[in-house]
Amino acid sequence: MLESCALLARLLLRQGWFLTTAESCTGGLIAAHCTELAGSSNWFERGFVTYSNAAKCELLGVDAALIDRHGAVSEAVARAMAVGALAHSRAQVAIAVTGVAGPAGGSAEKPVGTVWLAWATPMGLISEVKHFDGDRTAVRQATVQHALTRLTEFLQTETPA
Repeated sequence: MLESCALLARLLLRQGWFLTTAESCTGGLIAAHCTELAGSSNWFERGFVTYSNAAKCELLGVDAALIDRHGAVSEAVARAMAVGALAHSRAQVAIAVTGVAGPAGGSAEKPVGTVWLAWATPMGLISEVKHFDGDRTAVRQATVQHALTRLTEFLQTETPA
């Protein structure tokens, strides 16, 4: 995964952009993977671990009514987390994730492995839901990989050379 971070780093550095993360179900793993790369302070600005609903509200400015209406694991909350991460940092690009890593906590509507991801870039706000298989570790690792891979893809196709 370090190779994907290296490519992401080059894309961010080329634009002079910084990345911030807003993580719930991954508990800081995305930030940890990014900062494993030497020189990451040149493109990684900060990470928010907002595991509780209160943290999402207090640190990212997510509206509690939004969480009440849609649930913490939802497109609306993932998007609000990404926007909030940008608003509470000096970064230009954000990754946000919220999901059910398991083994408990799932429901018929949101089974274990359901993860909402959002990416905020200067080109706009993108979100999607994924359903990852496996145990807690597998769901969290798949989330990290997908979050970083998709951001890299977005930046490769949407930023000038």
